[in-house]
Amino acid sequence: MGKSKIISFDNRDRFTDLGLTIAAIRKSQGMSQEQLAEKANISRSYLSAIEAPNVIQSFSVEILYNIADALHVKPGDLLNTQFPNIHIPK
Repeated sequence: MGKSKIISFDNRDRFTDLGLTIAAIRKSQGMSQEQLAEKANISRSYLSAIEAPNVIQSFSVEILYNIADALHVKPGDLLNTQFPNIHIPK
């Protein structure tokens, strides 16, 4: 059996957004897919699948960290993480 992973419908848009964010940052830095893939220790075809909006490609947190390091950004910035407004009682 292959290693295909089923991605829940709720996460499909998240993976698409993440791939588009990675592509936008990479392009803004003038970096090719080949260059980013090499720095992140993944294949160019795998990076291409991650970035493609019509392909839903899940990947590990380790790869997320590798891509973030290669782009010189925080991993949370790729996820566009925002903390909710939380009321902390005194």
